[in-house]
Amino acid sequence: MQLSPPDRRYNPGSMDEFERLSQEAANTFGLTLTPAQLHSLGRYADELLAWNQKYNLTSITTAEDIRVKHFLDSLSCRLALQDAPAGRMIDVGTGAGFPGLPLKVLYPHMQLTLVESVAKKTAFLCHIVQDLGLDAVEVVTERAEAIGQQPVHRAQYDWALARAVASLPILLEYLLPLVKVGGRVVAQKGESAPQELEASQAALEILGGDAGELIPVSLPGVKDKRYLVVVEKQRATPQKYPRRVGIPSKRPLGA
Repeated sequence: MQLSPPDRRYNPGSMDEFERLSQEAANTFGLTLTPAQLHSLGRYADELLAWNQKYNLTSITTAEDIRVKHFLDSLSCRLALQDAPAGRMIDVGTGAGFPGLPLKVLYPHMQLTLVESVAKKTAFLCHIVQDLGLDAVEVVTERAEAIGQQPVHRAQYDWALARAVASLPILLEYLLPLVKVGGRVVAQKGESAPQELEASQAALEILGGDAGELIPVSLPGVKDKRYLVVVEKQRATPQKYPRRVGIPSKRPLGA
């Protein structure tokens, strides 16, 4: 899908926003962002604000919210990833690129696949990947259920990530088929994460995952509880999963 770039350019706010991003990433997650990484994230925010005025890509519309609720929230995945991502990562239901693209800026050597079913969002993703000069990034316009059955993607990844896509039993059916045995799923979740993980044990047994773990996440100025749900794939996922489009959400495993 070809979309014309917006006519007007927006400044994401003062440089103070990204000085704050650097400080908060260091204080919250122990990250040291380089000037080049901060420049890339600043340009990303600029483009996202501009495109969002024309194409409504995200409900987050201020530079401050982008800094905290998109960038810092995405970088929180480092609590699960640490220094591991030298391999392949897939971000399913990525929207405007979260959490995958900020993690690619952080880990430039990893190979990244971004999966999104909405064409106007993948058009933006293609634009921003080119604009930032990012290598080894593939953008796919596809449903999660379909991509999990494609040999080029199935069981090919070291990491599969998602944020705010579906309840955990559904999300695991999307993600676990995509990772290799020994690979990991990371799901960004809110305060319901402990209950969702408990409700996912039958799905984990079926799909080949371990029991999973919860990593608490705190973001500056955000009171809501957040968690990373981390699941290691211990066995191959049966070929029938994921089921055809629409079925996982209608009939979640273990429900």
